[in-house]
Amino acid sequence: MFDTVLVANRGEIAVRIIRTLRAMGIRSVAVYSDPDANARHVADADVARRIGPAAAASSYLSIERVIEAALATGAQALHPGYGFLAENSALAAACIDAGIVFVGPPAAAIDAMGDKIRAKATVEARGVKVVPGVSGAGLDDEELAAQARSIGFPVLIKPSAGGGGKGMRLVTAAKDLPAEIASAKREALSAFGDSTLLVERFIERPRHIEVQVLADAHDNIVHLGERECSLQRRHQKVIEEAPSAFLSEEQRDAIAAQAVAAARACGYVNAGTVEFIVSGNRPDEAYFMEMNTRLQVEHPVTEMVWGLDLVELQLRVAAGEALPFNQADLKRRGHSIEARVYAEDVGRGFLPTGGRVVALHEPDDMSNVRVDSSLFVGSEIGSNYDPMLSKVIAWGPDRATARRTLDRALASTTVLGVTTNVAFLRVVLADPSVIDAAMDTWLVERIAEQASPRSTPPQIAAAAALSHLSSQHFGPPATPPWDDRGGWRTGERAWVTWRAVTGDGEHLTVQLRATNTADQFEVVMVDGSIAATTLRWHDGDGQIEFGGETTQFRVATSGPTTWIGSDGEAWSFTGHEPTAARHTQVDHGAAIESPMPGTVIAVLAAPGESVTVGQPVVVVEAMKMEHTLRASTDGVVTELLVQVGDRVALNQLLAVIDPAPNSEEDDGLRPVS
Repeated sequence: MFDTVLVANRGEIAVRIIRTLRAMGIRSVAVYSDPDANARHVADADVARRIGPAAAASSYLSIERVIEAALATGAQALHPGYGFLAENSALAAACIDAGIVFVGPPAAAIDAMGDKIRAKATVEARGVKVVPGVSGAGLDDEELAAQARSIGFPVLIKPSAGGGGKGMRLVTAAKDLPAEIASAKREALSAFGDSTLLVERFIERPRHIEVQVLADAHDNIVHLGERECSLQRRHQKVIEEAPSAFLSEEQRDAIAAQAVAAARACGYVNAGTVEFIVSGNRPDEAYFMEMNTRLQVEHPVTEMVWGLDLVELQLRVAAGEALPFNQADLKRRGHSIEARVYAEDVGRGFLPTGGRVVALHEPDDMSNVRVDSSLFVGSEIGSNYDPMLSKVIAWGPDRATARRTLDRALASTTVLGVTTNVAFLRVVLADPSVIDAAMDTWLVERIAEQASPRSTPPQIAAAAALSHLSSQHFGPPATPPWDDRGGWRTGERAWVTWRAVTGDGEHLTVQLRATNTADQFEVVMVDGSIAATTLRWHDGDGQIEFGGETTQFRVATSGPTTWIGSDGEAWSFTGHEPTAARHTQVDHGAAIESPMPGTVIAVLAAPGESVTVGQPVVVVEAMKMEHTLRASTDGVVTELLVQVGDRVALNQLLAVIDPAPNSEEDDGLRPVS
């Protein structure tokens, strides 16, 4: 076995791999870019080495720098995790040239499965069923569009060289093909360095089911069952589970056999995942989509139901050991479900967010719950890398128990300082279709579209106001009257008013006054009635009794913003003074603002140019996903404040459009990806 292993990754997967290395008594080496100098994986590793600046191409994606780090630290093996270089055959080859063991499949297997077009041909030759479609290799855009039209709509356009939903487009009409092909090519080139596309038939009511395979260098291949990954947004998984509640035992055995055949077709060694698309109407029709030649994000659900450590098995296989079991030895136990915690704003179309974590609680002390996380108080979440922050995984003897356990674990999760999807994950788990396992790959987006706009509960608004004002206005009983800004007077206290804007743009006005008891207040409700409130809090943990109900919460501040977290949800409140705003407000006409921190990758209009409603003006990339910002009105571009390559912040003004006479300006930004 190896003495030292370098982990060529970051975030929660690097932390997770280091955990197994520590358990095996193996010295771990972390690599980091400049923004990650204080990251958790750096602190957890035995040795950490800087490999470059923020840009992934100059750090985590640099084979030369990763190999240099491995040689400099005496690493005998390199684990690539997932993402970045994990499916890059050039890294596997470079490891061999440098005398370093690559913890993954042979370069030839990566090449065979890394190109979707070649992968389909490889497995189809072994009798594995593939989705009908055509390759765009060697075709120009018009020829590719013609092939798409010949297949019939709807069609799915996707990059040949990569996965993760990047560059994938669902096209339902011929008129949309030119724009979608151009956008898919641009995003594929940015993410994978290859703009080759393929087009395939879109399967109605599709379910995404994948099979975990494990192979050693002694011709032993086993499968570890399937995972259901149908709960996705923007073609990226959100909630995964094992096993799938959709398949019968006969269908489960059939799809597993197809996965093993696919692995044998390319001479696979180590852990890999074979992905299938299955019709929700015809579960016997399972088509091969691709093979991920690496560990998957969702591998913990497989570990929990099979009782195995996949990272340990990867290391043992890479060291030349044979698998310690055969297929007959493996027994599945119970059910497991995983939820991915992303830094994203669900209410704004799942756009990536950022910020600094100012308070954190993760349910890693709950029975049958596991948390894989890169977070700590002080973590800086930027736009350089993937927005996934952590994973919460639950196990139960059956699916219903696992789902309830995961829901309670998410309710116990608090991340303040960064907008996340935790509350939405609970909404998804409570959806009747999810409860009944009647899922497809578009269900999450339908749930998001149908969700009611979030409003701030009165007890949360009261807790925020009291938490914010208590240190400024409501002194302890011994405070001299002239130092008490809480409305002290010889009779009853005066009312104090607090105005704030929530992160969702809601303007709140809360009026309150203290009673003669230190922790009791009166609060004016939205309807004008007065409610008695008791607030107790210490060191960030609070309890508010409001309207006859008690709510537990956590509070933290970040500059002028107060964050409140409760039951898996989080709210931010920034103090707002209307009179000051009136004096500083500038009329920006029809403004286009960035809906997330990111980088401008395309400017599609010029100052003085006339634009029409819906016309693309600026394209911003965040975490390898494109977001096209469009004109909200007919008019003329009067200001264009950015150029290609500019880094932009959340809500930064990018362009201004002077509305044309008689045009009907709508309510602003139209992000489209």
